[in-house]
Amino acid sequence: MNIIISNSSNKPIYLQISDQIKTLILEGKLKEGDMLPSMRNLALELRISFMTTKRAYEELERDGFIESYTGKGSFVKAQNAELFREEQIKAIEALLAEAGERAKKIGLNADELHELLNLVTEGE
Repeated sequence: MNIIISNSSNKPIYLQISDQIKTLILEGKLKEGDMLPSMRNLALELRISFMTTKRAYEELERDGFIESYTGKGSFVKAQNAELFREEQIKAIEALLAEAGERAKKIGLNADELHELLNLVTEGE
């Protein structure tokens, strides 16, 4: 599993891990039933604390992305279509918020921003 930890990020390491695993699941790169690396192996691979990976996996389990079984490991859980849609909408909202902030910085008004959105989605 290719997870990248950024020391310059304001986001805690456990959230960086859980967010990247969520993305892999939502993009279909990790599928229902796929086994995740053990917490210990992931900690060794990333050169971080076992407790950090444990916290990331607990976050993923709490959010309904994985299931963990003592002695067997952690597996990608079947995704609820509505949960998947909500996660995607949240991601789009974050991107649009960033676009809105950038637009404000250069003096682009809402109509111009809307026109840009129409241009980039026109062929779809």
